[in-house]
Amino acid sequence: MRYFPAFLDLDGRPCLVVGGGADAARKAGLLGAAGARVTVVADAPGAEMLDLVRSGAVALRRRPFADGDVAGRAVAIVATGDARADARASAAARAAGVPVNVVDRPALSTFVVPAIVNRDPVVIAISTGGTAPVLARRLREGVEALLPARLGELARFAASFRQAVKATVPDADSRRRLWQDFFDGPVAARILAGDARGARARMLALVNRPRTGADARGSVAFVGAGPGDPDLLTLRALALLQRAEVVVHDQPVSPAILDRARRDAERIAVGRGGAGRLLLESARAGKRVVRLKLGGAAGMGAESAALHAAGIAVEIVPGVAAPAFAHAVGI
Repeated sequence: MRYFPAFLDLDGRPCLVVGGGADAARKAGLLGAAGARVTVVADAPGAEMLDLVRSGAVALRRRPFADGDVAGRAVAIVATGDARADARASAAARAAGVPVNVVDRPALSTFVVPAIVNRDPVVIAISTGGTAPVLARRLREGVEALLPARLGELARFAASFRQAVKATVPDADSRRRLWQDFFDGPVAARILAGDARGARARMLALVNRPRTGADARGSVAFVGAGPGDPDLLTLRALALLQRAEVVVHDQPVSPAILDRARRDAERIAVGRGGAGRLLLESARAGKRVVRLKLGGAAGMGAESAALHAAGIAVEIVPGVAAPAFAHAVGI
């Protein structure tokens, strides 16, 4: 990973755009949307840039770039379309210690501008490090199609209850479980469906419900990893891996499969002796556990029965067996 991903707070900060064409106008618009105070330096601004100027979104200095223009800027974006002018502006910004992006010239840039999926306040940035901008745009289009239109509303709704949840549910583990129930359950579903009033009533009931010992119980999902290709994981298996706090896996499960689990999940490798006690202890501690096994999820009856007897919620998600997959593709 060459570039470290980060989100800059540019609200009210002075930023510079050098260039007056369509690329420069788009970047100036993005900076303005983030609350930056944008100054554009361009001797021949195009129609899109002039529209931004007339709307008051940016301030225009209609003249060629001067090295002193970068002084005091939080960031500079350069899009003149001229190689020599781009290089000069990049050198001035670097000399002044100002982060600079030169559009379509990663060698002249100290940061890259990603493809952006905006569900404010949820923002997803996709970058190929400047190597394949078209691929980044295609990935953005794919992510756009997957995300609910009201995802930002869901985030704002959750934020409006943060203090109430903290005051009502002082225990950190109980708060974590409450938020898991919120995002996985009917409250979030109502927000995404546009029913804010119904969601608020259900959320109040969720926050104010009595806490019992049952709330502290976790769950265990027995998940088949299939033949070892992460692209062959079922959608349910992928969802459970991304929610799991503990992943107990067979020794030969590939790193590519484990990489599909949430980043902060605890990963525990086990041998043939089974992991019944480990699963039970983790679930009793309130953890969401995935027991990951190559192939299907067969051969776990004893472990599953012990968990059922202890009152632990159990789910079994079969994987794609290697022989079945080979037959399906005609191997």
